[in-house]
Amino acid sequence: MREPAVQGFAGRAAIAGIGLTELTRRSGRTELELAVHAARLALGDAGMPPAALDAVLSYHMNDSAPSLQVARALRLETIGWHNDISGGGSQTASILGDAAMLIANGVARNVLIYRAMNGRSGTRMNTASTGPQEHFTLPYGMAGPIPMFALAATRYLHDTGLTAEHLHAVVAQSRQNAAANPRALRRAPLSLDEYLAAPYISAPLRAADCCQETDGACALVLTDARLAPEAPRVRAVVRGGGPGCSAMDRAPDVSAIFSGTVAPMLWAASGMRPGDVDVALLYDAYSWLVPRQLTDFGLVRPAGLGDFLLARGHAGVNPHGGLLSEGYVHGLNNVAQAVRELRAGRETALVTGFGGSYGSAALLTRA
Repeated sequence: MREPAVQGFAGRAAIAGIGLTELTRRSGRTELELAVHAARLALGDAGMPPAALDAVLSYHMNDSAPSLQVARALRLETIGWHNDISGGGSQTASILGDAAMLIANGVARNVLIYRAMNGRSGTRMNTASTGPQEHFTLPYGMAGPIPMFALAATRYLHDTGLTAEHLHAVVAQSRQNAAANPRALRRAPLSLDEYLAAPYISAPLRAADCCQETDGACALVLTDARLAPEAPRVRAVVRGGGPGCSAMDRAPDVSAIFSGTVAPMLWAASGMRPGDVDVALLYDAYSWLVPRQLTDFGLVRPAGLGDFLLARGHAGVNPHGGLLSEGYVHGLNNVAQAVRELRAGRETALVTGFGGSYGSAALLTRA
């Protein structure tokens, strides 16, 4: 494993504002309208006028509003650094590092991050992009991400001895956590019998095992920590990956995901350890990713993992319901929830982003 880079921005950037639109199946609004709405909510939460922004960042998969359009809609007369990053969930945590580096290096003082998408009524995930890999995988039934990650899940369940009952425990706890969240789209309890009676989308994954296709937008405002001394700080961010479930043609382990590589880098870069984390916001695009990340990040020992899940030891993960139950804004809504948790008294939040064998993770701490 390579040595992690020294993170000169540690603690220099703070998340001063968060904004989340209503999450729906059909927004009736353009991605630009959603992005601007979320941005104004985040600016209002930060107590900051749009004119204070000097950088705008976003990530997308050909399904969002460009940063310059958002800047114009916010009536920014001048705009400094701006970037539209091509990528999905793997950017969830790493874009925090991009913003923090701008602030730490004096390039920007206040940075807007947003993700806007009509993920249900507009561009759906299985049509968002087609690259060289898809030309090889489509003939074998890999029509979009679900079949690919279902194949990886099959191997993971085989290797760990986990069963459908354990996947149900993840999903049912997600629903239970979402029950008190008025933003959540899935709040009804899910019994084991109901879960098992549902058909597969791609075995071993049922619809409940997959994150939602959602219309909505989420935005964050990051600022120089000296300007927001009480706001949650960006302590460390790492990204990375290796051969695994998003590169099946050459993967030694198709069930390997980003966390196996990123976790040791995160602890080394931050000087922290798993026991310091008191709330985990894990990218739960599919139910099996929760136990995989719990063990990879050292939050749970592999031995006894099944019993831990059945006993709902993971009840504190994604207390808002996560991507499985609250909604899917490509993971940025999980970051917003991490900020809420820190504002409510938590000390350290782990946030992760997933794109297969590659991804990112961040540690956020109270000031």
